[in-house]
Amino acid sequence: MNEIYFNIDAGYLEGIVRGYRDGLITAPQYMNLTQCETMDDLKLQLATTDYASFLQNEPSPLATSTLSARCTEALVAEFQYMQQNAAEPISKFLDYITYGYMIDNVILLITGTLHERDTHDLLEKCHPLGFFDTMPALCVATTVQDLYSTVLVDSPLASYFRECLSAEDLNELNIEIIRNTLYKAYLEDFYSYCQSLGEPTASVMAELLRFEADRRTVNITINSFGTELSKDDRAKLYPRLGNMYPEAQTKLARVDDMDQVKSILEQYSEYKIMLAGVSMNASSSGGNSSGDLSLEDRFFAKEVQLNKESFEQQFHFGVFYSWLRLKEQEIRNIVWIAECISQQQKDKINNYTAIY
Repeated sequence: MNEIYFNIDAGYLEGIVRGYRDGLITAPQYMNLTQCETMDDLKLQLATTDYASFLQNEPSPLATSTLSARCTEALVAEFQYMQQNAAEPISKFLDYITYGYMIDNVILLITGTLHERDTHDLLEKCHPLGFFDTMPALCVATTVQDLYSTVLVDSPLASYFRECLSAEDLNELNIEIIRNTLYKAYLEDFYSYCQSLGEPTASVMAELLRFEADRRTVNITINSFGTELSKDDRAKLYPRLGNMYPEAQTKLARVDDMDQVKSILEQYSEYKIMLAGVSMNASSSGGNSSGDLSLEDRFFAKEVQLNKESFEQQFHFGVFYSWLRLKEQEIRNIVWIAECISQQQKDKINNYTAIY
């Protein structure tokens, strides 16, 4: 029955987002990008993509930071077009997607204020999809209670932030705890909302959000090594969903090194295949000097695979989420190639995560 009525409210936007998907850079285009010798060559090659209109007025030489900003502008313009043309329940689903960016912006502003950074510069670095009306006032808050009562109480993050009110001081450790507590509440709420939408959106988004929960669980575990965060507090930050919930999460809460993390992940078939040949100590975005891919690179590749698969089904909202994630990966790829060109590191230029 859902399929019969889906196109009444969502048919147009699904057509739009599938058109956006078809505009993603393909393997032959990536090959052309990797053969560029200068940033001007790269700009010329991008003139044949959906980024052309956003780059055409940029003067030479094109900086990598400028390229990243213009590509992000293209993503934001396309996403906001869908928001402007969306009706319930798609509009609420798209709003949920933006909450993750709101969390990142809140943490960026709190951290910047803690280090006495310029407010104007901080606001410029915030992601456009995560803006909300009271966000600039974050820069004057000095305690967690102030953040909630004066700024966030009227924002979409208010319900998530209530769990963070026990944090006493805005120091580095507590800010990271706030970030992960917010993401935990957000993922659980988003998952619950997607389940309420019914099939096939529920099953498609369940797989995508379970993967995201697993990735955050692993990252929280690894990033807590060598910090003052206790193992009990570490366990409290894990999202209560995912393929690794609850058994593997219980084990990950007790580990002390990367080898133990890898041994737990290898108990799951999908992650065992993903970890084959991975260097647990390699840096992200292209691996290390020996060519090993990092765990983060493999997570990106797995995410691309899952988001491509969501387009194989019709009559669901997961394509909107998947398109945004694929577009973000495309921008990471472009910026990686641009950095390799500008720094004359052509031997690493092919270490990007291909999409199509």
